[in-house]
Amino acid sequence: MGLESSLGDNVLTTTLDKMINWARKSSLWPMPFGTACCAIEMMATLSGRFDMARFGAEAVRFSPRQSDLLIVSGRISIKMMPVLKKIYDQMPDPKWVISMG
Repeated sequence: MGLESSLGDNVLTTTLDKMINWARKSSLWPMPFGTACCAIEMMATLSGRFDMARFGAEAVRFSPRQSDLLIVSGRISIKMMPVLKKIYDQMPDPKWVISMG
């Protein structure tokens, strides 16, 4: 009779490191890159009225090395493309991009 059989189906046993890594893997760390009026809408989305904390995206990071989601809001010109590419390259893997506006 092992530990797994005496605890039942409703209890999960794991190490603290595995649990912390699971929480880090399952939460988003967004970095906004906003231009024009779409950036204002992005600021409103992160306010208390829309409650982004329930999706795990409340901690906005303004450093590409600490974020895994790049939110590009607004129009991007050809001259801005090298800057945006450099920011994208600095992000750790896995990384995602949402573009709107």
